[in-house]
Amino acid sequence: MRDPYDVLSVAKTASASEIKKAFRHLAKKYHPDHNKNDPKAKEKFAEANSAYEILGDEKKKAQFDRGEIDAEGKPRFTGFEGFGAGPGPGGFSRAQRGPGGAEHFEFHYGGGPGGFDPSDIFADLFGAGGRRARAPRRGDDVALQATISLAEAVKGGHTRVLMPSGRTLEVTIPAGIEDGKQIRLRGQGQAAPPGGEPGDAIVTVKVALHPLFAISGRDLKLDLPITFYEAVLGAKVAAPTLGGKVELTVPAGSNGGRVLRLRGKGLPAADGKAAGDLYVTLRVVLPDGADPELEAFAQKFRGAKPYDPRKGM
Repeated sequence: MRDPYDVLSVAKTASASEIKKAFRHLAKKYHPDHNKNDPKAKEKFAEANSAYEILGDEKKKAQFDRGEIDAEGKPRFTGFEGFGAGPGPGGFSRAQRGPGGAEHFEFHYGGGPGGFDPSDIFADLFGAGGRRARAPRRGDDVALQATISLAEAVKGGHTRVLMPSGRTLEVTIPAGIEDGKQIRLRGQGQAAPPGGEPGDAIVTVKVALHPLFAISGRDLKLDLPITFYEAVLGAKVAAPTLGGKVELTVPAGSNGGRVLRLRGKGLPAADGKAAGDLYVTLRVVLPDGADPELEAFAQKFRGAKPYDPRKGM
């Protein structure tokens, strides 16, 4: 594969946003869905995707810049440090010819600075005669986010998310899912080196704001406007819920801000959890426009029975 900087046409000093912008440009230009009659577009799209998997990952980019991995993300073999060195810790040295004129080599290692046990190297390389063999590296997980409506959170359904590579994934939304919950799509993350398993795609679900209901865990909150005479005299009023309107009893003498609880009217039961509740906050609303009779009544009441609701504040 070509140098990923050349593939994306960016400099080595390019910022993360510049790299991402360059990749998105190429992904859009060569996406197979937009180039069905161009057989080379798929190859260019895959090449751009592979380049971004290196440069779009801060850790892999640093490894590539240091020469530790190649353009395909595979580790480079640079030999063992100290090979070919003279006598001393960490190097080979050639001894005098022995009987019969045969030469022999010695490998030196020790406990001084930089010393190491070569058995660790051969254990990792061959997996035999050593303490353990290194397991194939797993691909990285990919963090994604899916925004759904409250209705979708209640009933469940399907949505799609966009991968950094430009590929889309379909996500199944279980009924009753809470805001902030995560869904793991196994094997849909970053590819791994040969022999390793791909990572996972981890999708965080966000529930979009609703014009009536606010979400608090499995509970819902609702501000319900009522008239001043409903607050004073009490009444039965229609209150919206996820399942339609229900009749709510407003006790006589209710103040604005009073909270009434409707059990089981929040998010439905899911994952072994009980259904949430709906908390209704009463908001006393006066009629629109000036009303001389209401003003006269208020003035008379103020003169006869004044009170201070802010006493003690």
